[in-house]
Amino acid sequence: MTKARLFSLVLAGAALVPGLASAASAIATTNVNLRAGPSTAYPPVNVVRGGEEVHVFGCLANRAWCDVDFYGQRGWISSSYLAYVRGGQRYTGPRVVGYIGAPTVTYSFGRYWDNHYRDRDFYRDRRRWDGIYGPRIFDRGPPPPPRPRYSGYYDAPPPPPPPPPPGWERDRRDRFERDRDRFEGRRDRDRFEDGPPPPPPPPPGWEDY
Repeated sequence: MTKARLFSLVLAGAALVPGLASAASAIATTNVNLRAGPSTAYPPVNVVRGGEEVHVFGCLANRAWCDVDFYGQRGWISSSYLAYVRGGQRYTGPRVVGYIGAPTVTYSFGRYWDNHYRDRDFYRDRRRWDGIYGPRIFDRGPPPPPRPRYSGYYDAPPPPPPPPPPGWERDRRDRFERDRDRFEGRRDRDRFEDGPPPPPPPPPGWEDY
């Protein structure tokens, strides 16, 4: 079979797949999983070997994941593992999305799985992947960390006390001396008001002398 004949058959096969003829092409930079959704939490569909070509239908708005076709198998690949070669230049990572002109797409779990994975074993467990604990939000970054609260909701320690003002040791020493002088003055005043203490009693037998 000549190369021209083989190329014609490839084009004819691509035309039979809806949207494949208009999809952009990229290559995998290394062995990477083709997954059933835009997250590593989804089950793998196949393994794309490094250097193999995929057809990109579109990518999420944040360019993190792309919807691709790999030999008739649909799935999602992280854009970090895609590359595009043009004019002798090799572009990798999320920049590929801009160079190939991939449109922005969204992900609908139910419709996507119904269209592409009905014959897959993991389709029977779709409730597991679409459940409340499953990956449902894909076009957003990680949530911000919770703000520290000190009312018992979190175990964050209270903030440290502010440092003492300058000269606090001198003020404390002066206050101590004032309190001491005040105490000494009160004790002297009490001694003066009570009069001198009485003399001690004479020793026993002093009258015999």
